[in-house]
Amino acid sequence: MSTRKSTPTAIEFSTQLEVINDRPILRLPADSSAKLPSRGQVAANGQMGGVDFTTVIEPDGMRGHWINVTDELSVQLDTDNADSVDVSLTPTKEWPETSIPDDFDAALSDSPELTEVWAGLTPMARWEWVRWIQATKNADTRARRVEVAISKLESGKRRPCCFDLASCTDPELAKSGKLLGIS
Repeated sequence: MSTRKSTPTAIEFSTQLEVINDRPILRLPADSSAKLPSRGQVAANGQMGGVDFTTVIEPDGMRGHWINVTDELSVQLDTDNADSVDVSLTPTKEWPETSIPDDFDAALSDSPELTEVWAGLTPMARWEWVRWIQATKNADTRARRVEVAISKLESGKRRPCCFDLASCTDPELAKSGKLLGIS
């Protein structure tokens, strides 16, 4: 019996850049999305237009997925939404680190006892905390979520709550868990 682990197969496709609220994204074709190991978020290494990247592929709320094209990746691609882009994605269990928003970072800095707690969380758990905080347009709700996050972390919670990862999304790009522009 072999003890070698299988290497995930790359998912390859071509698609066009789209812009939603001034943010470029790539929507995965349905057959490519269906090959992912989850209907929710999926960490992946990829290559797009010859540029290597690591990302978390997002659910679109309709059993499909999309990729956020960061400013850095957009500059490297040097393309616009009229161009087709060749993409290769390989799902991975290794989650990239998330960017911590300034308000949450300041709150964590004001609570030095949480430095080790935050560092002890998995990258996926850190993504969940950040995603939960950012999943609102309302400034008061967001401020309250930062306070609640600090309180929960202080009390030993490792995840924000039982929220639905598929519906707790970027409010600039999705509403009620569905990517804008999907009917």
